[in-house]
Amino acid sequence: MEKYDPEAASRKLSGYLGWAVFLGLLAFSCFQLYTSIFGILTAQLQRSIHLGFALALIFLLFPARKRQLSKHKVTLFDLILSIISVVVGAYWPLNIDQLVMQAGQLTTVDFYIGLAALILVLEATRRTVGLPITVIAGLFLIYALYGPYMPGFIAHRGLSLERLVQTMFFTTEGILGTPLGVSSTFIFLFLLFGSFLIKTGVGEYFNDLALIVAGRRIGGPAKVAVFSSALQGTISGSSVANVVTSGAFTIPMMKKLGYRKEFAGAVEAAASTGGQLMPPIMGAAAFLMVEFIGNGISYWDIAKAAAIPAVLYFTGIWIMTHLEAKRIGLRGLTKEELPDKKVVLRKLYLLIPIVIVVLLLMSGMSVMRSAIWSIVVTVVVSAIRKETRIGVKGFIEALVDGARTALSVAAATACAGIIVGVVTKTGLGLKLANGLLDLAGGALIPTLFFTMIASLILGMGSPTTANYVITSTIAAPAIILLGVPDLSAHLFVFYFGIIADITPPVALAAFAAAGVSGGEPIKTGIDSAKLAIAAFIIPYMFVLSPELLMIETTIVYLVWVVCTALGGMMIIGAGIIGFWFRKLYLSERILGIVGGLCLIYPEMITDIIGVSSFIVLLALQRFIRLEKSAG
Repeated sequence: MEKYDPEAASRKLSGYLGWAVFLGLLAFSCFQLYTSIFGILTAQLQRSIHLGFALALIFLLFPARKRQLSKHKVTLFDLILSIISVVVGAYWPLNIDQLVMQAGQLTTVDFYIGLAALILVLEATRRTVGLPITVIAGLFLIYALYGPYMPGFIAHRGLSLERLVQTMFFTTEGILGTPLGVSSTFIFLFLLFGSFLIKTGVGEYFNDLALIVAGRRIGGPAKVAVFSSALQGTISGSSVANVVTSGAFTIPMMKKLGYRKEFAGAVEAAASTGGQLMPPIMGAAAFLMVEFIGNGISYWDIAKAAAIPAVLYFTGIWIMTHLEAKRIGLRGLTKEELPDKKVVLRKLYLLIPIVIVVLLLMSGMSVMRSAIWSIVVTVVVSAIRKETRIGVKGFIEALVDGARTALSVAAATACAGIIVGVVTKTGLGLKLANGLLDLAGGALIPTLFFTMIASLILGMGSPTTANYVITSTIAAPAIILLGVPDLSAHLFVFYFGIIADITPPVALAAFAAAGVSGGEPIKTGIDSAKLAIAAFIIPYMFVLSPELLMIETTIVYLVWVVCTALGGMMIIGAGIIGFWFRKLYLSERILGIVGGLCLIYPEMITDIIGVSSFIVLLALQRFIRLEKSAG
């Protein structure tokens, strides 16, 4: 984890500083719970206090360099940065009346506090999330300052340093903008919910449940990885964290059964990355999507729209792991290698909190209230059996763990706010959108292609929340200008930003899986991208036909669309793996991929072509197989 995920590379403090950090994390969670239950503060106060907590704790927990990890003490420099972070976080609450009266006019002290906030956010992001997003934010700041010297259509009048600082920290358009606002309300509570779920042992239970559901099937461990990772995405906001936690369990099983090291790692990486696309949580990006899209779009609208694409994604991986297992003749796990089915089923009650949160969101309850009640239900449900009971100690530990998880999210969303602020202030979003349209000649498919490339590049090395903020701000406007519905456009860039985690050359999730499997990283990344082929196809389909997102469609038509899409994933998977009932010839593989694409695209003509291809390919498989058997 520490090698591939900056969020895991934290100090292990003890003594007075250890207690100070423990109490700070506990206070952070208590503050968030208090304001959620009794009413959040005004935007500037809620967000600045949230930011102050996060920054102060980050500089105590995360060293400037990884080599300092072995130290159980904090450097004097980091201690000073932590103290300055407290001052920055407290500045708004202590001076709110004066700041409001000034109406944007900064004093010398205001300027230096705002400048400090900007520098602290960039450094905290570098330490917790990594260099890519920090570099992107830095480039945007340079762009804001030196606008007149920029080439071509992206040039602008430029901002003075004072105006830039004022925008970044003394308005709700920069660091204290919408991304941090969502982090300080919805996201924190759901991270806390995930922390309580983990305390009940639900993470391990997902693995056991996946084993009894899929373990006995052909290539069982690979299917366990797919099923388990889909569930883990509910409680994990990180593709890399998902890979390392569930991969440590599934990858050795796949290798033992006979899968290649690279393929075993690729299955886990592709499935774990898909966990960020799986409702209801979607790596916490769904909460940001509600705020960014607006127009009356609810959280439930987004979760519902994302359901069918997510199912198709995991179905595609499941099919290809099954066909690969058949191709190389792998078995499933034996009964002795599986957990006791009766014991696992007796713990089925652990899934109640997840069901409850979905039902509450469906009922129209606010996201914050749904999260709070879900935490309460988790604590109550955990008390059913002694081995899952949380208790007072576990309750406090869950609060601390939840706050620790939220640190990197707070830093990433604050940093993403810098990018949003620059885009808003300079009009860069519209300029880039028009530039993409000009490059594509105003045609939809080329514009989608260039937007996909932009999203893949912008998403490399960024966590889920920041990833979505960047891609939705910079890439999504291009396709919205062509009349694509906002929800389709935002999900399009979200998908490609997320699968940057498994797209070479910067494929963090695949590299982490290779670290566990011992495989070659680039080969693992290539195999991951092949397994995740659905994620490269489906976004185009739901932009061209929003019925896949359950937008303006009927139940009958929706069932038909889903069935044809599943059939399409079946023969695309066969074409990519090169096996169905037997080994496929090159012509059959091409037929499978082309026919599958036609089936996924929900139009009458393409459905006819796709169904015909499916029947022909199935007949060829059966006929030649029988002919060989007879011979």
